[in-house]
Amino acid sequence: MQAFFFVMPPLLIIGIVGVAAYAVIRRAQVVSSAWNSGLTAQARCLRAYTTTSGGGNTSVHTTLHHVYEFVTREGRVVRFDEGGGPRTTVEGDIVIVHYAAHHPERATAKAPARGQLAASTGCLLALLGTIAVFCLGFMALALLAFA
Repeated sequence: MQAFFFVMPPLLIIGIVGVAAYAVIRRAQVVSSAWNSGLTAQARCLRAYTTTSGGGNTSVHTTLHHVYEFVTREGRVVRFDEGGGPRTTVEGDIVIVHYAAHHPERATAKAPARGQLAASTGCLLALLGTIAVFCLGFMALALLAFA
């Protein structure tokens, strides 16, 4: 029974941080793949809306989303939703989107900024690593203090 309390917390910490790290890396790969494909199209912004999260005892975070629609080179109409876009893009605007031929629904309207993508991905992974090390260190310290 005692082993359960020593094995489960690190597994949960590693699992949660691992899933978050996977999501960060996967998003960077999707955006990078769209940029590296070299395929672009003109897209129309169909809708701009915001979502909010938080409230109560936590700070409120607002994210601006845009819904874009474009036609691929093969003639397929693709509609996608992207969060974190520029506030200057409004409904009806025409923007350039980058997409990969095998997954056009994973397009991005963000201009290529490989250095910024690498830096933000690296910082998020460093933060997740720091959280994991802190949690495991705190658990080890508690183990030594109460042993």
